[in-house]
Amino acid sequence: MAVNGVNRILIAVHDLEAAKKKYHDLLGATFLDAHWTGTPFGIAVSIAWDAGIELCAPLPDREDSSAVSGFLASHGEGVMNVFFNVTDGEVAMERATRHGYTSVHSLDYTQAEIDKHLGGLFQRYQEFNLDTAQRCGFTISLARIEAKQES
Repeated sequence: MAVNGVNRILIAVHDLEAAKKKYHDLLGATFLDAHWTGTPFGIAVSIAWDAGIELCAPLPDREDSSAVSGFLASHGEGVMNVFFNVTDGEVAMERATRHGYTSVHSLDYTQAEIDKHLGGLFQRYQEFNLDTAQRCGFTISLARIEAKQES
């Protein structure tokens, strides 16, 4: 298993639209809304694959109870998660487990889900979100994300 660097950082924000504008103006980032991934957690999500940024904010009716509310209350806006791109998600997760980390949430999208929700950009999309916040200061996700090959 190899680590191919950082895929993206997740930044918790209070106002998703204002943050999208800020990072678009600053970096030219192009955001793709991915709210379907965050709705079960009470968050709105937008990803700029070109800039390596994912933004998340509490949904309007979940300011105090979303998956990012506690982080925002204690830290304010900022980097909440770093996604490291790995060549083999299972092997990376086994290594993390050997060192005392556990997965608090994982996903492995089918090609149909990738095509529907991620614009068909990838041929593989798998994540393991680890319980690293206490030891690292932020969450680390191990992500096997493979771009779709040009034909």
